[in-house]
Amino acid sequence: MIKIKRAYEPVSEADGYRVLVDRLWPRGMKKEELALSEWAKDLSPSKDLCASFDASPEEWERYQAEYKWELQRNEAKEKISFLSELALNSNVTLIYSSRDKEHNNAVILKEILEQGIRLKQRANLPYSL
Repeated sequence: MIKIKRAYEPVSEADGYRVLVDRLWPRGMKKEELALSEWAKDLSPSKDLCASFDASPEEWERYQAEYKWELQRNEAKEKISFLSELALNSNVTLIYSSRDKEHNNAVILKEILEQGIRLKQRANLPYSL
């Protein structure tokens, strides 16, 4: 299962594997407070993309498309595959720091990871007519 959670929310055992998916460390947070399993900077949007996003609905569509394009890098593809595989059998929580809970990179990344999980599940299904 893939979940998303703001960095400033309390840590829970149910979070499972906690991955920070932002390029910058969450302001005012200590390493111990986040209890991360990993900081995946290679899954974060580029500095230029973040700077150009103003959270308007029109910009959200553009931001999603550009972020998905950026995730086509080999490093990101490997990490996406790893997290999708991990999420087949355990909880994975994507940690982000944005105040906007509906328009951030973790929302997009969750969707991509869930697509990867569905593909992996279909690949393991027995063939039938």
